[in-house]
Amino acid sequence: MTLRFWRGWSIGRRMTVITMLPVVCLFTAFVSYSWYSHRAQVTEELAERGRILARALAETSEYNVISGNLSDLRLTINGLVQSDSSIYRIEVVGVDGAQAVRVNSESAIDAQSFHYEAPIKKQVVWINLFTDNGTPHVSASSDLRPPTLTTEIVGWVRVTMSPSNMMAKQTRRFRFELSIAAAALAASAIMAWVLARSLTVPLREAIGALIRIRNGDYRVQLPVKTGGEVGELQASIGEMSLALDESKRDLENKVAERTRDLLASRNEALRADADKRKLIQKVNSIIEDERKSIAVEIHDELNASLIAARLEAQAIGALAAKAAPGPEIEEIGRKSQAITKLALDLYANGRRLVRRLRPEVLDMLGLHGAVEEMTRHYDSSSGCSFEFHGEGDFSRLSNELAISAYRIVQEALSNVMKHSHATSAQVRLVLDESAQTLRIVVADDGNGFDPASVSEGIGIIGMRERVYAVHGAMDVRSRPGGGTVVAFTLPLSAPAPASQTS
Repeated sequence: MTLRFWRGWSIGRRMTVITMLPVVCLFTAFVSYSWYSHRAQVTEELAERGRILARALAETSEYNVISGNLSDLRLTINGLVQSDSSIYRIEVVGVDGAQAVRVNSESAIDAQSFHYEAPIKKQVVWINLFTDNGTPHVSASSDLRPPTLTTEIVGWVRVTMSPSNMMAKQTRRFRFELSIAAAALAASAIMAWVLARSLTVPLREAIGALIRIRNGDYRVQLPVKTGGEVGELQASIGEMSLALDESKRDLENKVAERTRDLLASRNEALRADADKRKLIQKVNSIIEDERKSIAVEIHDELNASLIAARLEAQAIGALAAKAAPGPEIEEIGRKSQAITKLALDLYANGRRLVRRLRPEVLDMLGLHGAVEEMTRHYDSSSGCSFEFHGEGDFSRLSNELAISAYRIVQEALSNVMKHSHATSAQVRLVLDESAQTLRIVVADDGNGFDPASVSEGIGIIGMRERVYAVHGAMDVRSRPGGGTVVAFTLPLSAPAPASQTS
């Protein structure tokens, strides 16, 4: 398990803890053992003294107990209690349990919960003064019949010890040992701090050098002040700073060279971009001129020929009506009517084609009226409802910008009719005098699409090229099932050419 507090410590603190942790454990073990040994020593010494005193008093108080001379025994016991502060109480008890002598110490503070006992024994020696045949011994006693010993308990000696005085001595000794151990622990802590500092100071210098390198100062002077891994680290950082400084200079040279190449490429791209815009403008201008020329030819020649054909057919029908009736005359009348109708249809188609090639309404009504007429035509000829809204004075627009805006709206509405399956659409023209821009917004509530996954069609590409030619911007926002919004921003005047120098 990872220790969270350990991760936030500095390396000096970690080294100090690593160094001191075994020392503290050893110190704790030593102090615990010392305290336990002192207490055990007191217990053992009291037990030994108590047993010796009880046996010694039991052996020496036989006569006093038997003879009833307890005053001398009391004096003896009193002298022992006064001379030994570890004795709390000495009692002499008879066989019947009656207390004969009881002496308490005046200096002892506490007593053990148990006492040490020794029996007072009366020994009787039986000597046989007669031989086996009943005659008294004249000489020494017979070796074959030794004296007979009989033991009888006449009382008990009870000794209760007091551990307070001995414990006080051992406590003083323990405190002395503890002070020495604490001094050694403090010295170890100081040594650990000094040793850890001897390691952390070079590391801190190394970290400071790395921070300077990270901030971009690669010319770092880091002298090697120690040996081992830390010295190798310092040397490696110094070598790394030199290598990074050389790499930085090489990279700066490469960046400068690459920047010059990019500037040259940028200037070339700007020139190509300007040429492309000019080419698109030229192509659009040529297309519009060609459309105008074709529209003029259709209007002046084809439509005139159709009018002439209609008039001739009507004249043939009038002549047939004046002739004598007959099957041939009736057929001629029908044919003349059919030719007249066909000429009228061709004339109407020609007029529509002329309006598509060169919208006359744009010249007559301007951009506002032309777009409004276009939306009205789409609204009346389709199942989709179209709305138009215009703001601003569009009479100040240049002819080229008006034609481009008209064609953009025409292509956008054509895309709505072909692909969106919308039920309603809105066209908005806003001429912003302050920003010097013409803003066109075409929105519908159709199926929509994902611009990131669907490739652009010819219609969007054509609109983008027209917008690009007049230095405008195009934004397409759509999502599946959420409709589509296409916004165009066209500058009223072409911007100045970009500088081609760095």
